[in-house]
Amino acid sequence: MAVLLALCAAVCCSALQTVGVKLYSNRYEGDQVLRIIPSSHVEIQLLKQLFQNMTVDFWQPSSTSFIHMGSSVDIHVGRNSTGRLKAHLQQTHIHYEVLIPNLQKEMEKQAGYRSSRKRRSEFQYDYEVYHPLEEIQSWMFEMNRTHPHLVDMFSIGRSYEGRPLYVLKLGNRKRLHKKAMWIDCGVHAREWIGPAFCQWFVREAVNSYLHDSSMRRLMNQLNFYIMPVFNVDGYHYSWKTDRFWRKTRSKNAKYHCRGVDANRNWKVKWCDEGASLHPCDDTYCGPFPESEPEVKAVARFLRKHRKHVKAYISIHAYAQMLLYPYSYKYATIPNFDCVETAAQNAVRALYSAYGVRYRYGPASTTLYVSSGSSIDWAYKNGIPYAFAFELRDTGYYGFLLPEALIGPTCMETMRAVRAIASGLLKKCTS
Repeated sequence: MAVLLALCAAVCCSALQTVGVKLYSNRYEGDQVLRIIPSSHVEIQLLKQLFQNMTVDFWQPSSTSFIHMGSSVDIHVGRNSTGRLKAHLQQTHIHYEVLIPNLQKEMEKQAGYRSSRKRRSEFQYDYEVYHPLEEIQSWMFEMNRTHPHLVDMFSIGRSYEGRPLYVLKLGNRKRLHKKAMWIDCGVHAREWIGPAFCQWFVREAVNSYLHDSSMRRLMNQLNFYIMPVFNVDGYHYSWKTDRFWRKTRSKNAKYHCRGVDANRNWKVKWCDEGASLHPCDDTYCGPFPESEPEVKAVARFLRKHRKHVKAYISIHAYAQMLLYPYSYKYATIPNFDCVETAAQNAVRALYSAYGVRYRYGPASTTLYVSSGSSIDWAYKNGIPYAFAFELRDTGYYGFLLPEALIGPTCMETMRAVRAIASGLLKKCTS
C-alpha cells in the first residue's frame, strides 16, 4: 500500500507539473471560444464557406455538416484568427458572442483548483479533480486489490500505441449468469468529465454496497462492466500535448493527420451521413469499420457477452442530453416505449439532484444524424437498451467543465444510471 501511494504521489506531481505549471506551454493564450447561432439558411451557407477557408476547432457540433438554423455553433478559435473571424461575422451581420475570452486563463483556473485539492487530500484519491491516465490505471489496480469480492480488473486488448485497455467488472461474484450493463467513458479524449464519472460510479457502487439496499440489490443481480478510459492514447495526449484532442492516435499512411473518431468507427452504416472520409476531420470514420484497436476490442468483448449484456451506456460531453438509437436515421426503434420510459425515468432521477434539465430522445432528432456510432452498433447487436449521455454543461464552459462541478455532475448522473439499471430488473426491460 505504501509503495502504491508513493507511486501515485510521484505520478500526481508529474501530472501537476505538466498541466498545472507548464499548461501546454501557454499554447492557448489568447484563444477564444465563440458561440454563433445562424438565423437563416443564407447565414448557414456563409458560415460553411467561411470555415472552409479558416481552421477552427468545432466544439459543438462536431463539424460544419451539423450546422442548423437556430442551433448553437461553439468554436474554439486560435488567437491569430479571432480578429479575422469576428470581422467576417460583423460584415455579414451574423450574431456571435464570446463564451471564453481567454482559453489559457480558463485552464489556469482549473489547475489552481486541482493544486489546492491535492494539498488537502495528499493520501486519499480525490474524485473531484481530473486525473491523468497513469493515475486512473493505478486507481483501478487499487480498487481491484481492496475490493476483491466486488471488483475484478482485466484487459480486453491494447490500444494503437500499445496501452492496455482495462475494464472493471463490478458485482457480487457469488451469483453467476447475471444480466449485465456496460459503461464506457472517455471515447473522445477532451471530454474529461467522462472518466471522472466512471471512477465516481465505481467508488459509489463499492462503498454503498453494505449500507444501501438498492445498490446492493443491483450489485447482487447485475454485473457492471466499467471502462473508465476507452480512448487511452487520445486521453493521454490530451494531458500531455493538446487539451482539446478528440480522436484516437492511429497513423494514416497518406496524411500527416492522426486519429479516427472512435464514435464513427463502428460497423453500422459506417461512414454514411454525419461522418467524414477525410483523415484530418474530427469526425473521420477511419479506413474501415473497427479499424481502431480500441473499437475492435470493445466490439469483440460485447459480441462475446451479448447474451448477458442488456444495457450499453457511453458517457460523453457536452450538451446535457440522454440519447438512444437511432443515430444514423430518422426512425423509431422497435422497443421504443420501454426505452423512452427508461430515458424519462433517468432524466427525472437526474433532475431530482440539482434541478438540472436534460433533453432526451433519439440521437438523430435530439442531437444530429451520425453514422457508425456505438449506441447504434450495440442496439443492432442485440443490446436492447443503448444510451449515450452528453453531460454538463450546455456551452458556458464546454470541455473545460470546472473541477468544482465534477461532484454535482457525477452525483446527478449516478442517479440517472441507477434508474436505468433498476429498470433492467423490471419486467418491461427483461
